[in-house]
Amino acid sequence: MKYDDDMKRRLRRAEGQVRGVLKMMEEGKNCKDVVSQLSAIRSAVDKTMALVVAVNLEQCILDERENGGDTNKVVQEAVELLIKSR
Repeated sequence: MKYDDDMKRRLRRAEGQVRGVLKMMEEGKNCKDVVSQLSAIRSAVDKTMALVVAVNLEQCILDERENGGDTNKVVQEAVELLIKSR
């Protein structure tokens, strides 16, 4: 699978957020603020994960159709992958 620049950019942003949270912790910032940032990081990573699965699913369905394969199996695998990620 090819991972596009948007996917990588999203993860770099989350990486920066993690560094920011570590700095907040080192500075003894308020727990509420730290947890708020951690929640934002989790949300960003979840959205990126969904994007990766969606793009991969789209390509897999196209490949299966070209080869006369069963697209239902591909969809089921994607659903299972998303469920495991929770």
